[in-house]
Amino acid sequence: MHDTVDFRRSSIAQLHRELRQYRITPEDIARGCAAAHARTEAACQAWVSFDGERLLEAARDTARRLAGGEPLRLLEAIPVGVKDIFNTADFPTQMGSPLWEGFRPGNDARAVFHLKRAGGLVPGKTVTAEFAVHTLGKTLNPWAADRTPGTSSSGSAVAVAAGVVPAALGTQTAGSIVRPASFCGVWGMKPSFGLIPRTGMLKTTDSLDTVGFFAGHAGDLRPLLDALRVHGRDYPLSERALADDARQHPARQRPWRVGVVRPYVWEHAPAYAREALAGCLERLGRDSLYELHEAVLPEAMHACHALHATIYNRALAYYFKEEYRKAELVSPVMRELIEAGNQVSPEQYVQALERQVALARAMDTFMQGCDLLVTLSTAGEAPPRHVPERPDSALMWTLTQLPAVSAPVFRSPRGLPFGLQLVARRYNDPMLLDFVQEAVQRGLLPATSFEEPAGAASRAAQPVPELAEAA
Repeated sequence: MHDTVDFRRSSIAQLHRELRQYRITPEDIARGCAAAHARTEAACQAWVSFDGERLLEAARDTARRLAGGEPLRLLEAIPVGVKDIFNTADFPTQMGSPLWEGFRPGNDARAVFHLKRAGGLVPGKTVTAEFAVHTLGKTLNPWAADRTPGTSSSGSAVAVAAGVVPAALGTQTAGSIVRPASFCGVWGMKPSFGLIPRTGMLKTTDSLDTVGFFAGHAGDLRPLLDALRVHGRDYPLSERALADDARQHPARQRPWRVGVVRPYVWEHAPAYAREALAGCLERLGRDSLYELHEAVLPEAMHACHALHATIYNRALAYYFKEEYRKAELVSPVMRELIEAGNQVSPEQYVQALERQVALARAMDTFMQGCDLLVTLSTAGEAPPRHVPERPDSALMWTLTQLPAVSAPVFRSPRGLPFGLQLVARRYNDPMLLDFVQEAVQRGLLPATSFEEPAGAASRAAQPVPELAEAA
């Protein structure tokens, strides 16, 4: 028996290398997951349900498959947390609401099916905000329990930050991957809209809901994307763009063209966050591989937050009208959003959707002038749990359907994490991950969520005691 599997120290590639060398077994990986859950759950409360015995049995099935000579798949034997808005055959899907307590859909969402098809194992379901909206669940920020972990996908981000799983599924309709990743100090990726299928999961907003994931190691982003995304001729737009070598690898013959973005929400970023970004850009600019310039977004992008609210609130009012009738079991925040959505006329909603399409097209044209945009993931560190998060740019890229990555780069003066956000043209997800990989190799981005970033502030805070070793 091997008892030292630690996802904070081992990436998916490293775990697979040890499997090939017979240094660990799938059962060892499952036991490592269960042990980390037992060690951290009381402090973090990231899980709605967790079944270590079921996980171990699935690992034994994996071991039998490998013993029969089958090759390792992309996520072979890797435990992956699943946000509790995805259907799962083996666990209830309760969506953070007492209205759906104990609900068992009896099937797997398409993303969960893709995860399992790639060899991934599901140990349980992670906590989500009520209906993946704004009302916090029980999950605690592992760096400071009095601070928000981010809302909708908080359980998934914390499960990764705690080292319970190497990766976890999340979703983003505004900023619910980027923000929890930033506040909890892990890698988070919101792929291009539609690149990971949404069949069999909670729907909140048709033109915004995007499936993505969290990881503890930068190198795990690519296998996760490759395992989860759609493939083949049934998806001609994305497949053509993803297969276009000239489009995906433009920096092979020239420096990376990096646009520095200080969008209209920039005023909400405190001085320490602005200075942290400036220091990061200075380091990037000293490397001849990167060509930085100030990027001024199209004027129409200034309306993103108001436009997003119109689309979002109207969709919530439509999809949750039955739940709204049971007001005593719906949070005040959810009721307020639904009521605001009921004030949006069908004509206003259609006009808002048309404006979203126009913005997405404008940004697609704009992004052809640079390879990447860089900005802050959030306006600094996580605020106290019951203080509203400061406006940031995350929903701007959701609205315009662009891929974004939050990298665990910065620490606030209190020692709390916050992220660097990288944004690419829609369907340029492979290029975005090439940039991440190269920047990690050059020491400009951290390889893992569990190392001190270059130039970070001295810590005045530590994660919960169970996680202190990882810090």
